[in-house]
Amino acid sequence: MFQVHRGVVSGVSRYSTCSFAKKSLKKSRGNRQEPSGDLLDDKFVQNDKLATSLDPAAQNTNPLPSRSAVLQACIATSGLIAALGIVVRQVSHVASVEGLPVLDCSSEVSSSFEMWHLELITGLVVLISSCRYLLLKTWPDFAESSEAANQQVLSSLQPLDYMVVAFLPGVSEELLFRGAILPLLGMNWISVGVAALIFGVLHIGSGRKYSFAIWATFVGLAYGYATILSSSVVIPMASHAVNNLIGGLLWRYTSNTSNQKLNE
Repeated sequence: MFQVHRGVVSGVSRYSTCSFAKKSLKKSRGNRQEPSGDLLDDKFVQNDKLATSLDPAAQNTNPLPSRSAVLQACIATSGLIAALGIVVRQVSHVASVEGLPVLDCSSEVSSSFEMWHLELITGLVVLISSCRYLLLKTWPDFAESSEAANQQVLSSLQPLDYMVVAFLPGVSEELLFRGAILPLLGMNWISVGVAALIFGVLHIGSGRKYSFAIWATFVGLAYGYATILSSSVVIPMASHAVNNLIGGLLWRYTSNTSNQKLNE
């Protein structure tokens, strides 16, 4: 009898325990709430931030300016620079006529042109384009600066647009730096160096580092020497514009980045 009663009690006890465990499990499942929409959104945002932080390309991606934006900025900037150069030349002329101790920029550096100037322009183009090419192959920092600047300016342009972004800055910048600042300071090597240094410093930015400023200073020295030699602003204008065009076309048809853009 004892054994039978013990077995019944044991069976009842096991049934009660299992039943209680099942109820507890159902209750715990019922009390468990699904994550709300806000929590899921927060989780997705955190995952997106994590993915962005782990992807350097996503952090450094800067949208390139459109073709119209580049052309408008080029035209506006070149117009302002040229206007400033014209104002300096005219003010210096009036001041000189009035007897003030100011050099007349328009008389010191004219806009005349002679046939032998073609030889000077050709020499400058060959010198500067060759030096640029060698530096791109041998100076990584300069190559990186040039690539960054060219991507910002040239990536969205059509081939004919290169004429605009080459000639407008070339003419306007030389009108100001070699046609106004240089003769205003005096037609000597000190003035050539000062104008070239200002020219170089202003070329820092838009991805261009100090290496590019050093290069621009060297170019400014070459253009300044040609200006003193010829007493004409046409020589640096023409050389600057042609060198810009050669550099742009060289980048378009040889750069890996440019070739990827052309193939897209």
